[in-house]
Amino acid sequence: MNRKKIYLVRHGQTDFNLRGVVQGSGIDAPINDRGRAQAKAFFDAYQKVPFDQIYHTTLIRTRQSIEGFIQQGIPTTALSELNEISWGDYEGTPMTPEENQYYQHMLHQWQQGNLDYAIAGGENPNQVAKRLALGIEKILSGPGETILVCMHGRAMRIFLSLIFKYDLRYMDQFEHQNLCLYLLEELSNGTFVLKKGNDQDHLKDLT
Repeated sequence: MNRKKIYLVRHGQTDFNLRGVVQGSGIDAPINDRGRAQAKAFFDAYQKVPFDQIYHTTLIRTRQSIEGFIQQGIPTTALSELNEISWGDYEGTPMTPEENQYYQHMLHQWQQGNLDYAIAGGENPNQVAKRLALGIEKILSGPGETILVCMHGRAMRIFLSLIFKYDLRYMDQFEHQNLCLYLLEELSNGTFVLKKGNDQDHLKDLT
């Protein structure tokens, strides 16, 4: 099996991100003007990387964020296993102080190890990890060495925890911004090392 080098990015900004509205797998929002500028900046910075394979989720904002690479003719696969967590009843809800209090309560539950705790009508971390593990297996057993993956914030945190075999209680250590980059390199023993984390150097010229 070829050792993988994974360029993992979060999607560009959407209007839901801009307005602080809860956006999970149930919201198929496109990226906005700033998101398109972020996507262009990332493409300009990394267009010469010889990607062998691209993966994105089935939500349009991830495909749009890496469309420039897809248009180069690089083999591309949409994996529903990589989709964002479902925030259930709170999808599309503005993050009011009351909603933020509930969100912080949920995060506290997860940090205490209650990983079966889910927001009303949504998924819990254990459920997301189970499907993400299937997606990771498809990526690692799939073709190519240099891989581009575009995902979502919470799912990225769980993806990275699984890759590095970290306890999911500590997933929030993996910070992220729109169109940030995590660069992961696989070693000969099958483990991964982090080369870049939440890297935004390619976005520095955006105002």
